[in-house]
Amino acid sequence: MDRYIFPAIFETFDNEPSYTITFPDLPGCFSEGNTLQEALVYAKEALELHLYSMEEDNEVIPLPSTPESIVTTKGQFINLIEAFMPLVRVEMANKAIKKTLTIPKWLNELAEDNKVNFSQILQQGLKDYLGVKDYTMQK
Repeated sequence: MDRYIFPAIFETFDNEPSYTITFPDLPGCFSEGNTLQEALVYAKEALELHLYSMEEDNEVIPLPSTPESIVTTKGQFINLIEAFMPLVRVEMANKAIKKTLTIPKWLNELAEDNKVNFSQILQQGLKDYLGVKDYTMQK
């Protein structure tokens, strides 16, 4: 599925101006923020990354509870958080990762003397070798 909307429990504590966020349907998915605006942003980010991880691990994503079925206590409220997964998938696919590689010392020195951008050259070389221009959705 490409679009998910899950209820999140936002909780404040008497002595602290911050918010703790949990998702009742997604154990292990939680976040926090110092302000409500920050908490909303971090809740969305936590939901997106959690769902992305579940997709990558081929886990079944549960159906979300209805907000009215969730019981809250003093200092808690429910807010719906949306995750639009096509954007998340593209962002994660284009995330830079570090690779360790080995080249001869003389080649490294020559490249450094010529101010070669190793990452750019490797990326272009791989694209040429694989016959691709840019990332396209594979799923």
